[in-house]
Amino acid sequence: MLSEEAARPWTHDERAVPPPDELIARPPGEIRMEARDLDMYYGDFQALKEVEIAIPAQQITALIGPSGCGKSSFLRCLNRMNDTIEGTRIEGLVQLDGEDIYAKGVDVVELRKRVGMVFQTPNPFPMSIYDNVAYGPRLHGITDREGLDEVVEQSLRQAALWDEVKEKLRQSALGLSGGQQQRLCIARVLAVAPDVLLMDEPCSALDPTATFKIEELMLELMTSYTIVIVTHNMYQASRVSRYTGFFMLGELIEYGPTVGIFENPRDRRTDDYVRGRFG
Repeated sequence: MLSEEAARPWTHDERAVPPPDELIARPPGEIRMEARDLDMYYGDFQALKEVEIAIPAQQITALIGPSGCGKSSFLRCLNRMNDTIEGTRIEGLVQLDGEDIYAKGVDVVELRKRVGMVFQTPNPFPMSIYDNVAYGPRLHGITDREGLDEVVEQSLRQAALWDEVKEKLRQSALGLSGGQQQRLCIARVLAVAPDVLLMDEPCSALDPTATFKIEELMLELMTSYTIVIVTHNMYQASRVSRYTGFFMLGELIEYGPTVGIFENPRDRRTDDYVRGRFG
C-alpha cells in the first residue's frame, strides 16, 4: 500500500526537474561506447527517443526501468542485434571507441565479436562443453588443437567454471545446471576476446546461489571488460554497477553514478521507481 504522500497526485512544481543535461552525467575517463540523439523504431512505433549516454570503459553500467521502457532495445542497439528484426530503423549515432558502428561498410560479424551478448535465458548449443566454447574461435580462424585447448581453458577459468567442468569437457552442455549454463554462455562470449560484454537480464532465470556467482563473476570481469547489464533487480544494479541509467517510455530519464541514482535521484520519476512506487 502506498503512503498518502506517495499516492497523491504531483503538483506542477513537484514535477519540475533540472534541465536534461544535468540529469545525464558524462563519466570521467575513457569512454568505450556512446550514443547521441539515438532514436529507434519498430516500424511506426518509436521505441527509443533521443537517447544520449556515454558508457565508461572497464566499468559495469546498469540499465533499469519498467518493462517495455526501451532498455533492452537500447542494449541491442550496441551490437546491432536489432538489425535481425524486420522493420527496425535507427537514427542518430552509436560509437565504439569513437567509430560509428552503423556506418556504411561496418563488418557486423566483427562488431559482434567485439561487443558480445549474454541473453536472459541460458542458450548453450546442443554440443559438448568444449565445442560450445571453441565455436567462436573456430569461426574466427583458430583451428589448431593446442590453440583451441588454451582458449577453452582460459575462457572457462575467466567464467569461474573450469574447476567444475574440466573433467567432463566432452559431455553435453545441456546437462549443466542453469547457473553453469549461463557461465558457459559467458565463457563462449569471452572466447572471442570482446571489448564489451552486454548482459540482458542474465540472472532472471537463476536461483539466488547461481545469481550470486554471476554477480561475483561480473565484478571480476570488470577489470578487463566493459559491461552493460539490463536488470529489473534493483538490488543487483546497486550491488554490481558503478553507473546506472533509468529508462522510461523510451527515454533515458537520468544517468549517473549508481550511488546517486539510488540515494539521491534528481528526477521524481527515478525516485519513484527506485523506491518501488511503480514498475
